[in-house]
Amino acid sequence: MIELRLYLAQRISAAIMAPLVLVHLGVMIYAIQGGVSADEILARTRGSLLWGGFYGLFVIAVAVHAAIGLRNILSEWLHLRGLLLSGLCWFIGFALLAAGLRAVAAVVGS
Repeated sequence: MIELRLYLAQRISAAIMAPLVLVHLGVMIYAIQGGVSADEILARTRGSLLWGGFYGLFVIAVAVHAAIGLRNILSEWLHLRGLLLSGLCWFIGFALLAAGLRAVAAVVGS
């Protein structure tokens, strides 16, 4: 049952990430072609609930997706199982989440 839930969580996180990646790439291309500086980007994102929500959702989806993917890789390659595997992947997922949300707060925070 847990494997089914993990499978679904990874597929749902991928479905969430796909359009977010496209928007992110589009914004990056627009910024680069428009010659927007890092200071200008930060000025535009400061205090924005829209960008904070967008990148916050992005970070959550990536943390879930990556932790589950790494769980599968560690299980196959290193033959880890049980609590060690689960604990390691929970740790990695929370570390990714914390680092990502900290970055979002730094870029969007006022």
